Amino acid sequence: MDQRSELMHTLFGRLSWEAVPLHEPILLITFIVTAILGMSLLGYISYARKWSYLYHEWFCSIDHKKIGMMYIVLGLVMLLRGFADAIMMRMQQAMSFGDSVGYLPPHHYDQIFTAHGVIMIFFVAMPLVTGLMNYVVPLQIGARDVAFPFLNNFSFWMTAAGAVLVMMSLFVGEFARTGWLAYPPLSGPAYSPDVGVDYYIWSLQIAGVGTLLSGVNLLATIIKMRAPGMGLMKMPIFTWTALCTNVLIVAAFPVLTAVLVLLSLDRYAGMNFFSNDFGGNAMMYVNLIWIWGHPEVYILILPVFGVFSEVVSTFSGKRLFGYASMVYATVVITILSYLVWLHHFFTMGSGASVNSFFGITTMIISIPTGAKMFNWLFTMYRGRIRFEVPMLWTMGFMFTFVIGGMTGVLLAVPPADFVLHNSLFLVAHFHNVIIGGVVFGVFAGINFWFPKATGFKLDPFWGKVSFWFWLSGFWFAFMPLYVLGLMGVTRRLSHFEDPSLQIWFQIAAFGALLILFGIIAMLVQIVVSIRNREALRDHTGDPWNGRTLEWSTSSPPPAYNFAFTPNVHEQDAWWDMKARGSQRPTAGFIPIHMPKNTAAGLVLAGIAMICGFALIWHIWWLAGVSFACLIGGAIYHSFNYDRDFHIPADEVRVVENQRSRQLALQA
Repeated sequence: MDQRSELMHTLFGRLSWEAVPLHEPILLITFIVTAILGMSLLGYISYARKWSYLYHEWFCSIDHKKIGMMYIVLGLVMLLRGFADAIMMRMQQAMSFGDSVGYLPPHHYDQIFTAHGVIMIFFVAMPLVTGLMNYVVPLQIGARDVAFPFLNNFSFWMTAAGAVLVMMSLFVGEFARTGWLAYPPLSGPAYSPDVGVDYYIWSLQIAGVGTLLSGVNLLATIIKMRAPGMGLMKMPIFTWTALCTNVLIVAAFPVLTAVLVLLSLDRYAGMNFFSNDFGGNAMMYVNLIWIWGHPEVYILILPVFGVFSEVVSTFSGKRLFGYASMVYATVVITILSYLVWLHHFFTMGSGASVNSFFGITTMIISIPTGAKMFNWLFTMYRGRIRFEVPMLWTMGFMFTFVIGGMTGVLLAVPPADFVLHNSLFLVAHFHNVIIGGVVFGVFAGINFWFPKATGFKLDPFWGKVSFWFWLSGFWFAFMPLYVLGLMGVTRRLSHFEDPSLQIWFQIAAFGALLILFGIIAMLVQIVVSIRNREALRDHTGDPWNGRTLEWSTSSPPPAYNFAFTPNVHEQDAWWDMKARGSQRPTAGFIPIHMPKNTAAGLVLAGIAMICGFALIWHIWWLAGVSFACLIGGAIYHSFNYDRDFHIPADEVRVVENQRSRQLALQA
């Protein structure tokens, strides 16, 4: 029996049937529902005979447009999981007072709030903004693809592999109970000996590699592949914000990788980087995680600042007010975002001088952000504003984000932070800027560029329904948390004794319910739009009368984006081309060579996921084999040079002449 146990331990590490939470009714029901939905989806795809199409045209695609759309689909799918966690927390807090303990046991509640934060930041917000940058940036700068197309595919599948690992923790083992930043000593082996923190470490390591490589790729694309005449100060604002975002990604994500390596060495090798034994220091972890963590907030918000700039300009019928000041403000935010990380731990004894420096820099960063807000308002001033769905999301952002910014400046004052730190006031502020900024901005971008990606608009009625549910739901859900925070209620609690607090949590739960209706309305909007796509189709290819270069291509764009590299003369390149009355070429088309699709990115990311799973469960032989296969596969793929496919000149001519007819209709 001992030999058998030793053999099982060698083969399966810590993995056993006990790791499957059959004793947890909530998880068991979730697993059954997920299995039914998953099998139904797989059955439908098989019935429609779409596997070959999905595999060859999407999963193996290295077209930046398809990869961008897959990022967005991943983000929306994970939004459903992350929001399910949120509404479970709100229900628990609304019920759990006095003798009532609610329906979630404490260890399960702790996993839920950790998973909610991790999923929403890493697997909802990051894929959504990365997807928008992937799709739009090459089109805006006149490039046929990103600088490294295969790397783009690999980056997406690494992000998806990290998301799969997080989802796997729901049904095999458990997730971390540490909060979304996994502070030691709680995340160390003494206080978290189970696999939850290991799921956290390896899912973020794998997804972080994908994000870092995507940042390198987009940075190289913007620097090296702009159309002739497009100097830096002629780039669209969205491309500028994408440039600064990817500078931050390349600078910040290696820090996350390093700190997670140190934490894993503490857990796996018995080292003491972040424990009090043998000279370790938990505060070093807090510094390192926030040196990544605060730039991460601006990695999320800067691209949507670019989205709002494009939307406000288009739907006001005016050139963006103060282009140069918008660029300088973006660059200043990028630099200052690296000088404010310590405001996350004002209360940890750094001293008055250090706290004063970081409090002042935090207040200063609000100045360029405020400058952007005034530029958007001046763009709208005396403009012919059209209240389309993207513009509604933008105006909702402007109202909501200003409130979040004001509470942020309040928290930047160290004495005030001493009172409000670790309270629900902080939770309300964070969601104020992330939902009111990032989420609203991504939805504005999806509605704005959806006809560019598909050739038809999203249904405006259901888009407006979704917007109003989201906006009203947000205010109901998070304004009570400001009140509770000022009353001294700390975050992360699952049970309360004071019955006078319950009404505020019930209002917050009602707000979460309204947001749920907003998400449902968005899903209905997508379904209705697809079913009525012919009625919503815009034959001009430029439904919003856009101003930047991506609208000069067909909708959806061909695989090669541009048959002829455009020459750029002004900041609003497409607006300028229409004003000049420039004729599109009708002859002289030549064959185009584009990179060939490949399954290598999907395979390598799958191997990385297997390696991460093996490391989580201490299956050392599988971890070693999969890591060797990962390195060997990457080396083998680097020698595979035959990757081009040929687009005949006649096919290029047909697509371009079709676009010329669209432009004639628009004129």
